[in-house]
Amino acid sequence: MKFKKYRYWSIGVAEQVFSFPPRVRRLLMIGIDALLLPLAVWLSFWLRLAHPLHPNFQAASLWLLPAVLLLGLPLYAFTGQYKGLTRYVGSRSLYRLAGRNGLFVLLLAATGVMLRLPMPPRSSWILLWLLLTGFTGSVRFALRDLLLSLRSVAHKQTVCVAIYGAGEAGVQLAAALRLAGNHQIVTFLDDAPSLWQRTINDIPIQNPQVLSEIQDQLDQVLLAIPSLPRSERRRIVAELQRQAIPVLQIPSVDDLTSGRARIDALRPVAIEDLLGRDPVPPVPELLGPGLRDAVVCVTGAGGSIGSELCRQILQLFPRTLILLERSEPSLYALEQELRQQVPASVKLLPVLGSATDPALVQRLFAGYGVQTVFHSAAYKHVPLVEANPLAGLSNNVGSTRVVCKAAIAAGVSELVLISSDKAVRPTNVMGASKRLAELVVQASALEALQSADRVGEPCTRFAMVRFGNVLGSSGSVVPLFRKQIAAGGPITLTHPEMIRYFMTIPEAAQLVLQAATLAGAGDLFLLDMGEPVRIKDLAEQMVRLSGLSLRDACSPNGDIEIVCTGLRPGEKLFEELLIEAESQSTKHPLIYRATEHSIPPENLWPRLDELEKALVLYDQIKTLNILSELVPEWESCTKNI
Repeated sequence: MKFKKYRYWSIGVAEQVFSFPPRVRRLLMIGIDALLLPLAVWLSFWLRLAHPLHPNFQAASLWLLPAVLLLGLPLYAFTGQYKGLTRYVGSRSLYRLAGRNGLFVLLLAATGVMLRLPMPPRSSWILLWLLLTGFTGSVRFALRDLLLSLRSVAHKQTVCVAIYGAGEAGVQLAAALRLAGNHQIVTFLDDAPSLWQRTINDIPIQNPQVLSEIQDQLDQVLLAIPSLPRSERRRIVAELQRQAIPVLQIPSVDDLTSGRARIDALRPVAIEDLLGRDPVPPVPELLGPGLRDAVVCVTGAGGSIGSELCRQILQLFPRTLILLERSEPSLYALEQELRQQVPASVKLLPVLGSATDPALVQRLFAGYGVQTVFHSAAYKHVPLVEANPLAGLSNNVGSTRVVCKAAIAAGVSELVLISSDKAVRPTNVMGASKRLAELVVQASALEALQSADRVGEPCTRFAMVRFGNVLGSSGSVVPLFRKQIAAGGPITLTHPEMIRYFMTIPEAAQLVLQAATLAGAGDLFLLDMGEPVRIKDLAEQMVRLSGLSLRDACSPNGDIEIVCTGLRPGEKLFEELLIEAESQSTKHPLIYRATEHSIPPENLWPRLDELEKALVLYDQIKTLNILSELVPEWESCTKNI
């Protein structure tokens, strides 16, 4: 009861103090200084002369005591002493205060000398400077701590936290939380034994194993190691989840250094922060050649991979970056974002249109002298393309043929197709369409070589880059699961044993750019996707990261249930990256080269002409028959489902 009364009283005092207008607060500080200045003069005499009423003091005080007020207070005001916010007083404020008081003492001494007034002993001036700095500085620090304590008490719900990481980021976070006043830091946790039993501002640094003993005292654990590798982050988060303690983390190093986020902008640990591998540094000679000072076009620029390619290409300083996108909202959002970061030497050209439009693409490539093309425009949602096969084929295959023909005609130096692991032994129309798009690129590469041999000029280099799922893309399960969790469940899973490979979007884009440098004639590049992830484990991890519990037979009172609905048409339990080729290593440890079966252009083009006619007539039976002839793996796989 006494604590509650004290808390209510403290909250009332805090509200009154923080409601004071700035003028009243400044007058309060001036009043405090008006008391401290004469006191410092008197003490400087007493400490020097060992007598509070020494005759020298009586003589000098007649002018010193009024002088310190007449000179000191205006000097403090003129030099900005009363402009600072007391609650943010720090070491820099103390240094300024020491310099200000040094100037004040020199001014007093100079006044006494010029007016030939009685002077105290010379050592008293040093004592006076020390006392002035000590008094005025300590009062401000004491007031700061009092204000912060009152602010902390004023918060009706103070969150008790442990900061994981006793490094620079952890110290900065602790300082920010102390100023905010709504967190109580119980302890620091760190894996380094050399830091255990030490303190930061009287807060102990302990072994993370003490969590099991103090978990009842904690509301949250704050992860304050922004450069932590993913493998270590997974280990730490798994350990914290076993203790059933909610975990938040500070922003990434990039967000902090770029100023996009503050150290105290805490957020939940996202599944993207745990999946995938630790980033592999790019090979310097592979990132940049062919793009610097070049005209680059990205089709499907508003998509997940396309937009990230644009962001990273900008950092390589092309002469012109062309954004080809058929979705107006996506193109507008991307252009607005890139305008904020585009270098002055780079021209940004947004083009609203479809890569299936031959006239537009040909005019674009020839008119702007495009040198490099990244073709990422495609329909990628398996169920949607399965339900709309004609639209999927028209976009995925038709756009690839249009872009390849325009590239050869305009003399484009290089074209890279963004493919998919679903093109391997495809069990759905989307995968078969991507495999057929690869065949188009292979045939175009052969045709370009034959034409170059006849004319004796350099030909367009074609390449394909094939990889699996990327985290956070529009077709990824991660956004779907996140939405289902936010709605209270259930999470819909097609099969409990489904396995997928995951890669972050920035890593995939960076590897694509490096693979482009390795491109020859019709090369197929495979990206090492790391370790496979069971989708059910992924869903369970996302539930725990949300601070919720699973509902199943063992825990009927849990928050979120996982429901298995069965495989959808054309869906696989696992994906592959190869058909029947043996991969070869390249200069990059995560990029492999493969040689796939191809169809000669003289055989492929007539069949594609028939396919296009069937698409125009909306003849689905004939269209799918031609597709099964050109991609026989798709037909055989679908028969086995």
